[in-house]
Amino acid sequence: MKKGIFRIIATLVLLAVFASGAMAAWKPAKNLNIIVPWNPGGASDLTARMVASEMEKPLGVRISITNTPGGSGAIGTKNMFDAPHDGYTLSGNATNSIVTYQAMELLPNSHKEYNSYLAVFTPNVICVGADSKIKDIPDLLAAMKARKVTVGSAGVGAGGHQAAEFFKAATGFAYTHVPYAGGAPAVTATVSGEVEVVMQLSMEVVEMLRAKQLRALAVMDKEPLEVQGYGTIPPVTNWIPNLPTVGSYFGLFAPKDIPAEANQGIIEAFKVACASKTVKDFAISKGAKPVCVYGAEADRISDEAASLICWVLYDNGVIKTSPEKFAIPRAK
Repeated sequence: MKKGIFRIIATLVLLAVFASGAMAAWKPAKNLNIIVPWNPGGASDLTARMVASEMEKPLGVRISITNTPGGSGAIGTKNMFDAPHDGYTLSGNATNSIVTYQAMELLPNSHKEYNSYLAVFTPNVICVGADSKIKDIPDLLAAMKARKVTVGSAGVGAGGHQAAEFFKAATGFAYTHVPYAGGAPAVTATVSGEVEVVMQLSMEVVEMLRAKQLRALAVMDKEPLEVQGYGTIPPVTNWIPNLPTVGSYFGLFAPKDIPAEANQGIIEAFKVACASKTVKDFAISKGAKPVCVYGAEADRISDEAASLICWVLYDNGVIKTSPEKFAIPRAK
């Protein structure tokens, strides 16, 4: 009888210990910094700022944003890796950029070396200036067949460049790539007529679509995209059935080896941010989908993106070294 009572007491004590441990949240001892490796105004920057503002309250500290553009996002990402791996320095970026840095030999770090906290999925949208003579996808295909159309992007290997390479792979038409230091400058260049086409993300083009400074030809997806204040954008597969969905997940990234308690604390604050009306409304207003992905599921998304993107870039000659060297299998 006494042994039974002792067992019950011991069990209750252990449960209390485990419960207190589970309830104990990581409380940062200082402010956090998110390095956005792109210019202000792009999808990475907008998402990082929105998510950070909603994470401050549960973490109990301020979160600053530092924009460090250059090297297709690799410079700012390197700054994150060079900082102490203690959970206080993160990056605001996109899966489609993160997975290319090693294969493009911009950084030594594999995409497997990141913890990813993904808040928004946004597809790429093919756009032209409002006054462009290119009115639809058939017009674009005809123009690309006749000459090398200029396509602006956020940089070599960035999301808009990847979209153009997928378009090239599906159609066989070459183009002239004009890289900029972020999505916002690429969009502005298309509005001004400096370049003819931009294939940046929905988040980066919606304001210019609403302002009638850009015209959307198609969303790079199999389903139409509804944009508040603009209308319905048809899927590119209406004309090019073999084009895969092209888009990216945006959010925060940290080195994989930050302390476990810091990672869990970031996850808990991140979940609060993703559940907020502010972040959800932000995503929808930008023609994007609010999500809340981290851990193993985020790792799976990055692995799949790496297999698809790195091999298309390699096949098209953008990446010089086979992704096999970096243990990136070809997408099936």
